[in-house]
Amino acid sequence: MSTAQETVAYAAEEAPRMSWAEHAPDVYKAMIRLDSVARRGLDPKLYELVKIRASQLNHCAFCLDMHTKDALAAGESVERVVQLSAWQESRHFYTEKELAAIELTEAVTVLTEGFVPDEVYARAAEHFEEAELAQLVAAITVINAWNRFGVTFRMTPGHYRPGQHR
Repeated sequence: MSTAQETVAYAAEEAPRMSWAEHAPDVYKAMIRLDSVARRGLDPKLYELVKIRASQLNHCAFCLDMHTKDALAAGESVERVVQLSAWQESRHFYTEKELAAIELTEAVTVLTEGFVPDEVYARAAEHFEEAELAQLVAAITVINAWNRFGVTFRMTPGHYRPGQHR
């Protein structure tokens, strides 16, 4: 019989391989600036959905922690965040514009065919004006770069507070 006093033993938290921002501060600062300009003109909720989806695909736990918290803080629903990994079966949770952005995120993130399919790009172009589409692709590109730092240096999730890195 378990008691209310019983504690659960979780696996030990792994330390990051390195604090890369300390060793490459100019790169880190440039990434922060790039991230800041890439988000301009994009809906904050859409921006976070894109960042979450790319981070899911890239298995970046640190970025998933950060962007799910930021999405919820921006007013995104738990339901839509949870369903994002299965968006194709959960299309009814998203607008057509969001679906086009999510699909484009996948195509830009997973370049196994070596290109973004014309039909995916065309669908996004139907929902985004050219300037906004350019910003969206920039945002997708930036989160993919962040993901590469996160997974390479095994940045530890769980300690981020919404808005901490803005």
